[in-house]
Amino acid sequence: MPMNPGGGAVLAAWERFVRGEDQVPGIRPLVAISWHRCREQYRVDPHLTEAPVAVAEPGHTPEHDVVFAELGFRAASVAQEMNTLGGVVTVTDATGRILAEWGDQATLTRATDSRLAPWFCWSECAAGTNGMGTALEAHGPVSIAGAEHWCQAFHNWVCAGVAVRDVVTKEPIAVLNISRWRSQLPVTVGSWLANAVATTQCTLKRRARDSGAELIAAYTQARGRSRVALAALDTAGKVVIADDTASVLMGVPADTPAVDPTLRWTPGLPELVGAVRYALPRAARNPGWVGSTQIFTRLADEPTSISIRPVFSSGRLIGNLVSFGTSEGAQMLQTEETAHPRTQPRRLVATRGNRMVLLRLPEVSFAESEGNDVWLSTDRGRLRAASPGLDKLDGELADAGFLRVHRRYVVNLGRIREIERSPKGELSLVMDDRANTMVPVSRRNAPAVRRALDI
Repeated sequence: MPMNPGGGAVLAAWERFVRGEDQVPGIRPLVAISWHRCREQYRVDPHLTEAPVAVAEPGHTPEHDVVFAELGFRAASVAQEMNTLGGVVTVTDATGRILAEWGDQATLTRATDSRLAPWFCWSECAAGTNGMGTALEAHGPVSIAGAEHWCQAFHNWVCAGVAVRDVVTKEPIAVLNISRWRSQLPVTVGSWLANAVATTQCTLKRRARDSGAELIAAYTQARGRSRVALAALDTAGKVVIADDTASVLMGVPADTPAVDPTLRWTPGLPELVGAVRYALPRAARNPGWVGSTQIFTRLADEPTSISIRPVFSSGRLIGNLVSFGTSEGAQMLQTEETAHPRTQPRRLVATRGNRMVLLRLPEVSFAESEGNDVWLSTDRGRLRAASPGLDKLDGELADAGFLRVHRRYVVNLGRIREIERSPKGELSLVMDDRANTMVPVSRRNAPAVRRALDI
């Protein structure tokens, strides 16, 4: 179906947003939030005429090779249909670098003008809002049509993409994308993309379960050699198995194997998760690497020494064994957060219906997770956060005066009005919001709250 993707209300909204306006009613929240990233965070030139060259080839794991091969097969299988429709199918890596493409030759030739071709980068930070780059930022299928693209030169394209994500870390591995020039995509594109990704994810889930079993085997072997408190954590910092002592320190079940990645536990120790993630690139570069540091655990007012030992399977890093009360290997002088400083957000992005709402940090009292959604209690009412999960929001705000106090809550320390202690010693925070909401503090987070508030 022919279309004029550069005209109408979307183009007018794009022009206003490019000029600096924030309110873009009528624009889908996914697109408005992407525009905000492109303008405020990535500072992509909206008048960019072509995608840039990918500057370097990143290292990748065997999982990535499995995904690239599977998606390549899926894309090639639909190439004949794309020839008929005048479409193009692309596969990118996690950086948005196009690895291969298939489809109609005339459209492929036209695509070269925008560098919609192998070895060029289509991440949002490189090429603005587009099907491939925005799929890397979102969870689930993404469609971008016409003037929804951040760069004006791409307004004649319509595309739909979906990312394949690591089932353990949830980080993107690759994107499968379909594009057409000045024409709508068939209604079947969404289901085809979803099915292709679901098939690929099944392979990753099977490999992750195998890795979980191998981690448990490494843990069992290590337990036979030493009686120190011990746990096995996957590459996302989630607990696969822990002994009695380690389970108490982390606040997870004891001696309960979690082979399936969807059943693993997040330890109530943010410093531990940061240390494990800090260790990953060092272990990947040097398989013999062992590191140690100190962290605060649930039951102690003083830091506890830990040692981190990577576990490999067929040359692939699958997780770490963490020993409590020991100090072996290289001293880890910094956590992942200090090794890779985060850019503090100037504002939080929320949505109200089809409108994007930009919030100054002091306007936010606390964040609460409900299922897959995060809700913000703000001076402008209760709003849905643009961030897809509380863990991500917690990471963004950890050094901006916010603190995780419960598995469901992150609070603005500057908006705490009162602290209430129950007869059993449990803490609750009375927040400075419209309802003076009472936010519970979990036992595992109570020491961090006391340190932060100096109580």
